[in-house]
Order: sequence, then structure tokens, then C-alpha cells
Amino acid sequence: MLPAKSLAWGQSKSCIRELAAYGSARKTEIGAENVFDFSIGNPSVPAPACVDKALRELLSGDSLAVHSYTAAVGLPGLRRAVAEDLRARCGVPFEPEMVYVTCGAAAGLASCARALMQPGEEAIAFAPFFPEYRVFVEGAGGVLVTVPPTEALLPDLDALEQALSEKTALVIVNTPNNPSGVILTADCLRRLGQILSDAQQRFGHPIYLLSDEPYRELVYDGQAVPCVADFYDNSVICYSFSKSLSLPGERIGYLAVGPRMEDRQAVFSAIAGAARASGYVNAPSLMQRVIERCIGATSDVSVYRRNRDLLLEGLTACGFTCVPPDGAFYLFMRAPESDAKAFSERAKKHELLLVPSDDFGLGGYVRIAYCVSEDTIRRSLPAFRALAEEYGLC
Repeated sequence: MLPAKSLAWGQSKSCIRELAAYGSARKTEIGAENVFDFSIGNPSVPAPACVDKALRELLSGDSLAVHSYTAAVGLPGLRRAVAEDLRARCGVPFEPEMVYVTCGAAAGLASCARALMQPGEEAIAFAPFFPEYRVFVEGAGGVLVTVPPTEALLPDLDALEQALSEKTALVIVNTPNNPSGVILTADCLRRLGQILSDAQQRFGHPIYLLSDEPYRELVYDGQAVPCVADFYDNSVICYSFSKSLSLPGERIGYLAVGPRMEDRQAVFSAIAGAARASGYVNAPSLMQRVIERCIGATSDVSVYRRNRDLLLEGLTACGFTCVPPDGAFYLFMRAPESDAKAFSERAKKHELLLVPSDDFGLGGYVRIAYCVSEDTIRRSLPAFRALAEEYGLC
């Protein structure tokens, strides 16, 4: 018999998987054009031209060299490029030697949890949060502690102060946030950094801040994502090129240990060891070479911005209450009844596939992934209006 914990890990994100299965069946039954699937965060914008160009050039060269093993930490040229890009973005002197190329942000987060937590220690996540955080933390033998958000869906830092304890090893932030699209402000990060610095002194051990940033470039209206290393020394950036370059299936990202981290070499070595112990020999070698040539490029974010504006305007006109997202490609909408799962089930009758917020550690909302075609959004609005009318919203 499989261990109960293994079964729990396999059932993570179960609601999203169930929606995907339901959506697939309905698309077969009534036609894909009649099902409005807003459940999956799969980029809908093509990769930038530099990706195709790099692939063609690399695949026309020495096949053995292109597909060979790399060092576990990644190609030296890519690590230098990442460090230079972070220095330019943050004004913080990140070092190539502190960059580890990973199989996406998930591998980086899981490796950090295994390296920086002891069994029984705690990691804090701010609701709403990506469901896999629980898997990463419990996989390391840790316990996930959830801190509720403010009304604006920013971290409740007063609640954080109450949640911190001698067992706290990690705090995880996600900016821009999946599922809300909220960006953590500089003021929020400044106070967060001070709270964690005070807690480290009080408890006499490091508390590491992991910043999960796969949506960092998907921001709108002149917004920018502040760098956590500006505000807290014991920080690690976990990043994926899945969203910025529309390459989710290629599993390529990195983690970068903050240059002012206490004992950063020991921390980096521990993370590298945890990654190897988890079975990561090296990140895909072909994609490492592609990313080295495309660092700093992004897909066409304006497509997501137009989708956001169209959907936000349409849903607001129907009477729904939404949190205007500053980044990512998700809209967080308040369910017009207390049971978000029941509301999502009701939405299915209108062929609308929405993810209830319970999976993200917070009740009362649904996540709508607007990384779909503009035509899908336009055709879905009458269905949303019909759903709103059932609740007397319009």
C-alpha cells in the first residue's frame, strides 16, 4: 500500500485536474468552441522569435555538444547571463556562482525546502498561494502554516508576526501572485524584511525568504516587481521561464541566492545537494543554451493586458466583484455565495470552467485564467451574464 502522504501529494491540485478532465470530456461532447475553459494557467502567446531562432541554430550544429550533460549547477554562460540580468533589474550584486539552473521554479522551490528545513519545522505561505507549496514543504518533512491576506489580498503582516515561531524556517512569497495577480509593493517587502530580521534575532536562527517569481515580466500599467533582495538579506529568488518565454513544458528556470545572505556558500551547497538527492542531474541542456541566447526577452505581454481589460470590464458590468490584477494572467473574482466550490459547479452549467479558491488556501473566490484567446473571452461574456442573473447581480 502506498504511504498516505504519497497519496496526498498525488492528489494535489486535484480540483484543477478534475476541471481539466471535465473540460476535455465536454469539449468532445459538445465541441471545444462551446466550452469556456478558464482553469489552466497555460500561456496562450507564442514564444518570442529569438527562441525559434536559437533552436534552429543550435539544432543545426553539433548534436553531441547540444545534448550533452552540463554541470549540475548549469552552463557557466547562462549563470553569468542570469546574474547580469538580475543585477540590472535589482541593482543588487548577484553572483554567477550563486545561480543554480533548475527544472523550472518548482524544482527550485522543492530543493530549497529540502535544503533549508528540518523535519517538523514550519514554512509560512500567504493565502492565496500556489497549491504545490504544501507538497514542497511536506515533502521536506515540514509543516505549512497559512497566513490570511488583507482585504486587498496583500500579506497580513500583523498576522505574520503572530504566526512566526521558533519553528519557522521559511517564508514563501509569490509576486505577481497566482491566483490573484497582486504584486507585493516595496512598502510591503520593506516591512516584511524588518519583521523577519527581528524574528531571526529573537529566535537565534536564520529564516529564509523564498520569492517565487515565474510571472515577474507579466505586469501591466507601468508596474514593476520589487526585488526581495533589496529588502531582506536571507532571500532566494526562484524563477521560471515558463511564462515570460511561453515555455512551460520545457522545464527551465533558476534559483539565485541573495548576495548578502548569511553563509551563502553553505546555503547554496545545501540546495545543490538537495537538488541532486531529488534526482535532478541537470536542467535540460538544449533549453539552457536557448535561454542563454534569449535572456531578457519576453513574449507579447500586451495580449494578456488586453484580455485582462476585456474580462475585467465584462465581469464588472455583470455585477461581479473582482480584484484588478497588476500582473500574471489570472483574475480573482469573489463568488456571489459563500461556497466557491458550489458556485464553480453552477458555472459549469453555463460551460464556464472556473477554479474555486479553496485550493489556494482561501475561500470565497474563483480563479479565472485569461491566458486564452480574445475570442474565447468575448464569447464567454453572455454565459457570465446568464450566471450573474441567476444570483440577481444584473
